[in-house]
Amino acid sequence: MSLSEKLNEDMKLAMKSQDKFKLSVIRMVRAAIKNIEIDTRKTLEEQEVLDVLTREIKQRKDSLQEFEKAGRDDLAENLKAEIVVLMEYMPQQLSDEEVKAIVQQTIQEVGASSKADMGKVMGALMPKVKGRADGKVVNTFVQELLV
Repeated sequence: MSLSEKLNEDMKLAMKSQDKFKLSVIRMVRAAIKNIEIDTRKTLEEQEVLDVLTREIKQRKDSLQEFEKAGRDDLAENLKAEIVVLMEYMPQQLSDEEVKAIVQQTIQEVGASSKADMGKVMGALMPKVKGRADGKVVNTFVQELLV
């Protein structure tokens, strides 16, 4: 079952079970997907749907930090719950150790030796971890390992 089909099925289940919160989160994501499909005039492929989900999660994580700084715990809790719902549709996330191993392997593959090679490393690395690791975490490990 594709990601779009899973979103549709889960939306129907949320309607039947009257889970209004999950229903609203799924509708938000489906609306974002539909907007891109309208703009590009084509149906999104699995990887593109995953990109939309990743973007939605990133937006919520960024907003979550701002709400926590402002002391808006009520809004922060709501965003945390939305992130949990969205993470259900993401592939299994890599652990920090797995990310670090992939970063080390990629650094060796591209022959990087200094921070000047960071762009080259990130360019080769991101397709390997796309959707399975947060870009900020990957970037941190690359900076740490490139001296």
